[in-house]
Amino acid sequence: MGRAVVIGGGLAGMLAAAALAPFADDVTIVEQRDVPATHPTPGENLPQDRHVHVLMSGGAKAIEALLPGALEHWAEAGAAKIPLPSGVVSYTPGGWHRQWPAAHYLIACSRDLLDQHVRDIVLADPRIRLLDKTGVRALTGSTQRVTGVRVASREGLEWCIDADLVIDASGRDSNAVNWLAALGITGIRERHIASTLVYASRTYQAPARNNGAPLVQIATAPHTPGPRQTGTLIPIERGRWQVSLAGTGSGAPSEAKDAFVPFALQLPHPMIGQLIARAAPLTDVQVSDATGSSRRYFEDARHWPEGLVVLGDATATYNPLYGQGMSVAALHARALFHTLASMQLHAPGTARTAQKAIARPTEAAWSLSTSQDALYPHAANAAPSLADRAKGRYLNRLSQAAATSAQAAATLTQVTALEASPARLLKPSMLLAAGLGRWRRPLAYPPLTDAQRAVVNFADHPEP
Repeated sequence: MGRAVVIGGGLAGMLAAAALAPFADDVTIVEQRDVPATHPTPGENLPQDRHVHVLMSGGAKAIEALLPGALEHWAEAGAAKIPLPSGVVSYTPGGWHRQWPAAHYLIACSRDLLDQHVRDIVLADPRIRLLDKTGVRALTGSTQRVTGVRVASREGLEWCIDADLVIDASGRDSNAVNWLAALGITGIRERHIASTLVYASRTYQAPARNNGAPLVQIATAPHTPGPRQTGTLIPIERGRWQVSLAGTGSGAPSEAKDAFVPFALQLPHPMIGQLIARAAPLTDVQVSDATGSSRRYFEDARHWPEGLVVLGDATATYNPLYGQGMSVAALHARALFHTLASMQLHAPGTARTAQKAIARPTEAAWSLSTSQDALYPHAANAAPSLADRAKGRYLNRLSQAAATSAQAAATLTQVTALEASPARLLKPSMLLAAGLGRWRRPLAYPPLTDAQRAVVNFADHPEP
């Protein structure tokens, strides 16, 4: 059937290999890192690995379709399946969102756990082999067809690996544009949007009496004057909480350990701060400002060579506030699988068809995230267009409506969970919901279940 090479052994690369395996004689994953064989280890080249990660149900379903049993593996290792929106306690300036019946879900666990179990399942396939501690130096071939890759070991030995199809899943630092230019293919359009959002994250051991806390989100609205600040607390395996605080401009958090809890307490509601004040920190505070969004429009290239597909963060990166990256990578791999199910690995047009299919989930996530970033009062540039700003304000109206409307909440969640196209938000019922905004008085107190209330137990903020 042919040979395939995947550049990058992260989540996107592993899922791409799983998509390729049924249609190839062998698949080689080339990864420059030293990939651990067993225990979860923080990724060396993953800027966000210590920050809150979630896998939306759209991405989780795509992974389960490629790797049957993945959801079960994660659950057995301690990952939580949190229903949406009912499993999230969410506060915005208009008050607390009601906990409507579950329509979708997200997977909550550490990134290490998720990556390790995907890697275990993928590398158990005898058709797939991992070549780690090896970097890709260039693509081989011509402007008409990519025929493989030139690689180099850490010891300096170089050689070529031939392939009928090369997948670049090497992440945000991909050299795809430069590799293509070396073959004579230029003019790839790119776009970059800065958010100026700074993240500070820390992991805590939950007190025994607080183990079982819900996922908590506290946020200011993007259009309000002054810095935007948010906080997220997410329960992960082994009774731990992963907490990410974020802010723009003068409201950005710092890496100072003694400033972490005070920052959380001064958010629009102190719930996260109150919880972590009782918990034991397990890590230092890790700060990242790698929160901008970038996109490369490979699908629009005037000429695209046979034998090359680019996916995952190599095509687009998103502000991690929206939790889209992993899910989009999974949808990319699923799109690759569907393309190969109807076209042979080395058939004319396969690469172009796959690249255009990959662009659809890319555009959906990009549209959602960048239109919201356009509303940041301290945006670093004016890259977002008037259309982006209009979309952002419309999404903000829908978010207000979702606080008091079950239908608006279900549809908005379906789109943000990447299970439906953003076009679903333009249905007449959603246009009406956006026009009405909040038609019911928002909640003044968190909508906790009896079980959640027993866990949270706010002595300082009792409900009436």
